[in-house]
Amino acid sequence: MTEFIHPSRRTVLTAMGVAAGFVTLPAWPQTARAADGPVLDSHPANEPSGTHVRDVGGTNVVFQYGAVLPAFDGWRTHEPTRDYLSLDRRWRFRFDPADRGLGEAWQSPRLDDRGWGLIDVPAAWDLLNTPGFGSEAAPFGKGTAFNDGYAWYRTTVDVPASWRARHVRIAFLAAGYSAEVWLDGTHLGKHEGANSPFALPVDGALRPGTRQTIAVRVFRRASYTDYTASAPQPVTDDHELPYKPVDHWPYAGLTRSAWIEAVPQVTVAKLLVAAADGRLEAHAVVENHGDSDFDGRLTLDPGRGSGGRPTVVAARIAARSADVVRVVLRIPGAPHWSPASPRTLTARATLAAGRHSGPPVDTLSTVYGMRELAVGEAQLKLNGRPVFLKGLNWHEETAAHGRAMTPAEYDRELGHITALGADFIRNCVYNRHPYVYDWADEHGVMVMDDIDTMWLNTAQEKLQTERYGLARALALTMAWNQHNHPSVILWGLQNESEIDAAGAPVYRAWLADLKAAVKAVDLTRRPVTWASSTSNDPAFDLADVIGFNEYFGYFYGQDADLGTTLDAVHAKYPDKPILITENGTWSVAGTHGPAITQGTEEWQAASFTAHWAQVTARSDFVAGFTYWVLKDYKERAGYNQAYNGISVMGLLTFAEERPKLVYDAYRKAAGPRGS
Repeated sequence: MTEFIHPSRRTVLTAMGVAAGFVTLPAWPQTARAADGPVLDSHPANEPSGTHVRDVGGTNVVFQYGAVLPAFDGWRTHEPTRDYLSLDRRWRFRFDPADRGLGEAWQSPRLDDRGWGLIDVPAAWDLLNTPGFGSEAAPFGKGTAFNDGYAWYRTTVDVPASWRARHVRIAFLAAGYSAEVWLDGTHLGKHEGANSPFALPVDGALRPGTRQTIAVRVFRRASYTDYTASAPQPVTDDHELPYKPVDHWPYAGLTRSAWIEAVPQVTVAKLLVAAADGRLEAHAVVENHGDSDFDGRLTLDPGRGSGGRPTVVAARIAARSADVVRVVLRIPGAPHWSPASPRTLTARATLAAGRHSGPPVDTLSTVYGMRELAVGEAQLKLNGRPVFLKGLNWHEETAAHGRAMTPAEYDRELGHITALGADFIRNCVYNRHPYVYDWADEHGVMVMDDIDTMWLNTAQEKLQTERYGLARALALTMAWNQHNHPSVILWGLQNESEIDAAGAPVYRAWLADLKAAVKAVDLTRRPVTWASSTSNDPAFDLADVIGFNEYFGYFYGQDADLGTTLDAVHAKYPDKPILITENGTWSVAGTHGPAITQGTEEWQAASFTAHWAQVTARSDFVAGFTYWVLKDYKERAGYNQAYNGISVMGLLTFAEERPKLVYDAYRKAAGPRGS
């Protein structure tokens, strides 16, 4: 068996009230770009959500579907000022391989769907009927795991009459790959990107006091025209990300939680916080969806254990507009967040009517941690001390539920990370469920967050930068959604996208655009990096941390070549830390033999040990090593079909999660100076 991987996350120091320069909220689907206020994106974007950044009184705010991109904490935290209606339930479901649904008005509330099948939300439709999905012995190419194209979801909700005075949105944590949503036949919007959350305002279609129908049409592109062909023909779409088959499974459907959230007309849509050096800076993004100006106050409570006191500032929000209320205060008792002591705090913004007295209107809380992150002298520093990252790549899936993992499955999966002594994970090539970031905050595991920009070529890079803008939208939403998590220390911009001499200017422009996007909205200005396919990347000067994937001794060269390669990169970029974003080999569990024989567990373990030794010996300029990969994983990339599409590069097997020899080698691996 051969394995092939494409080589190529009231004591006031300063209190600032409403910042000048509010922006008017446009009516969706009118593009938010037509609204008042400067738009920071310099290129047109055709991706369907209209994601962009605008300067709102000096704070860069992400807008999507004509509104501020809201916090998605409603999956777990319910604010007392808001109403929530869970959509995690059994829905009516029907595949639509011939794309008949729109023509036959399957989105209509009058459609008789009693003959449709049923599916749970969240769930991946791949596991509806695919016997042996997680078994290496099961046949490849059969079952709903290979049902591509369109599928429809329908459910009904009883909308409370009390919602007449509320602003209402439907939130989805994920829909793969794309989704269009209707409420009683009214089209609310379309979303692209299988792993990023989105929220659609429904005010124009809402009929409080009635029963209404939600319909969702989900699409997944086929990976190949024939999954069992000896030389399968790939199916591509230049606008999608990824645009071609890649070596992880593209799970389909409503794979994460969904809910309806009814908030006050004047609402705190997002609370951005940055805590460092005993100081908390908070930016509360407030929307006024009503027809009257709001003149009130906002109280920012930095939370128990912070040593800070609640601070009250004025909040004046014009009708039909968004503005930002900024507060900066001391938190002298706040502990530092670190892997050794992952102490978190909870900040709460409370919006109230009236300048001096009046009832609470809305609240929004967020978990945060105080820490200082810096890059300098070829080192990545946390709280002033250099760190060496003992890292793991991992895919978000189980044999039982695919990407629609349960909390118990997350705890088991992520528990391997701490059991292995790792302190760093790379969310390779897509954003994870919010549970993962919360878990990392609580357990002191540092995170590199990634987006779906994998294996692009020059044409796609140019398209994304100059016309379509989906890559930029994913970068913006990643930095916006994960902003407050202390565990997230690096933004990852791309993975192994193609580079050629002629296309280098396009490649550099694309990465510069993505870097500008995340830096625009991140108050903490986390370092950016990416998982390059080469140690000679022509854009490394743009990176804060140099990251590349290396497979010496597997795809090319010898294991021993890594050290000299690291030395050469350091000589060229002496002030930048280096991070190995991937390295690994493969073994079929139970296959044993000499450590020089590919495919044996001994060879896999020996290769890891050789690479680890060369990296840790250079910890004065190498910031860490990220092994590929925690667990064997599913893919549809046209190889390993004899193993049911399971890539066997993991420390653990896929379904049973049994450790291989390399698991123990990794667990025992000591960092520099025994760290």
